[in-house]
Amino acid sequence: MTTLVSNRTSGILVHITSLPSPYGIGDLGHSAYNFLNFLEDSGQSLWQILPTGPTNPIFDNSPYMSTSTFSGSPLLISLELLVADGLLSEKDLEHPPEFSEYHTDYPTVTEFKSRLLQRAFTNFDQKNRDFQQFIKKSSWLRDYCLFMVLKEEYGQKGWFDWPRELAERDQSALQEIEELHADRIGYYSFEQFTFFSQWQQLHKKAGEKGIRLIGDIPIYVGWDSVDVWANQSIFYLNNKTHHPIQVAGVPPDYFSKTGQRWGNPLYRWNCRDQAIKKQLYNWWTRRFRSVFQMVDIARVDHFRGFEAYWSIPASHKTAMKGKWVKGPGIKLFNEIYKSLGPLDIIAEDLGEITPEVIALRDSLGFPGMKILQFAFDGNRENSFLPYNFTTPNSVIYTGTHDNDTTVGWFLSDKLDETRRKTIKQSCNRNLRDGHEIHKDLIYLALSSISRWAIFPLQDILGFGNDCKMNSPGSKEGNWAWRCAPRFLTAEISNWLHEQTEQFGRCPAKRE
Repeated sequence: MTTLVSNRTSGILVHITSLPSPYGIGDLGHSAYNFLNFLEDSGQSLWQILPTGPTNPIFDNSPYMSTSTFSGSPLLISLELLVADGLLSEKDLEHPPEFSEYHTDYPTVTEFKSRLLQRAFTNFDQKNRDFQQFIKKSSWLRDYCLFMVLKEEYGQKGWFDWPRELAERDQSALQEIEELHADRIGYYSFEQFTFFSQWQQLHKKAGEKGIRLIGDIPIYVGWDSVDVWANQSIFYLNNKTHHPIQVAGVPPDYFSKTGQRWGNPLYRWNCRDQAIKKQLYNWWTRRFRSVFQMVDIARVDHFRGFEAYWSIPASHKTAMKGKWVKGPGIKLFNEIYKSLGPLDIIAEDLGEITPEVIALRDSLGFPGMKILQFAFDGNRENSFLPYNFTTPNSVIYTGTHDNDTTVGWFLSDKLDETRRKTIKQSCNRNLRDGHEIHKDLIYLALSSISRWAIFPLQDILGFGNDCKMNSPGSKEGNWAWRCAPRFLTAEISNWLHEQTEQFGRCPAKRE
């Protein structure tokens, strides 16, 4: 079911927003191109990113609570590339706000970029043939633009609080909105055309360097999203209020004693109406097609939810009293493969994993994830310990975007001295030798049999928890970390290249 190549290789996990840039947030232009150069110089062949859809300040700009799964975030658009295209002038970029090098100030970035994108739109020829072709082939675009216009019209209210004819998508009412706000519809179309044009340039440059992009497919979508508004019948919603009846989350686990109540509406996987089931499967097929037009590999977030998902009554404030409900299983992936053929997929198989989940993953041939921070709990049979790996068909990480940084984890009160000693000994290090723990775990991961080894950029640089990307369960202060340009040094690059080469993970030299 999967086409993943057998070569040992490695890469870095860092979201585009975290890259160095003079304009407050990483972007698809020189910011990303410079990082491709860093990856190449470091002997890395993989770049893993987080979801790239438009984000919502209500949800702390989490990329996992996007307003649209098919669209791109305008905050990632490169202003410098718009200058190169003649849509902005060099003068337009003079005197930007005083942005921090270390975190993204989303409100300031949004105001700054929106103003300049609007200016670029006024200089754009909407009769452009590529633009017109983009509109024709992007079946999701009309709904997205209408959704954004209605958000402006109704003061950012959720779609479920709009006038009933709009919430329920009366076509004559939508047509009236489309005609009344034609200019704003054009603007939002321009944003998406620009995003995807710049993305394809980036994807091409990555391919030329032999670097594969790993995208991320969140299993759920936000309730206040165009995806739910435009496809209400495939979600468990109250027909009158349009509120979710059951919501998504996970039971109590490593991250939270009360579980995590994500609040996303659940899919009607078990609906008896075959027409709705077909619509749901078709929507997922379109979603996979869209992602694989952008990246080479996709990490499917919360893979276990396809085998069974945690269903929480919407009235409950925590996830503690949910229940497991059977998901679509292999039937969904068989339907997707009928249309798209084999795909390169990584299964995010963390959390409460059952034999049934493992069987589904293995029947599809998907590599799972091995997290070194989860390996040292005192159990010598822990499946995350490299000496217990039984197959190279896995991806090993020091940690993910949801973990502490490795340095922060090692120094935290989550570990006692006995466990710290065990970790050091596993890396053949003495506890008192002063060696950097992040380098120890990178060494351990690179030396494992896992086909792929991937490290958060914070771990490559040896940063502490002040540089953490996300703390699951917390509602603010996440998704904002940025890397200042001075940290991506030749010294770091040379060290990583040396380590990668030592364990046979460097790409073959090209003529």
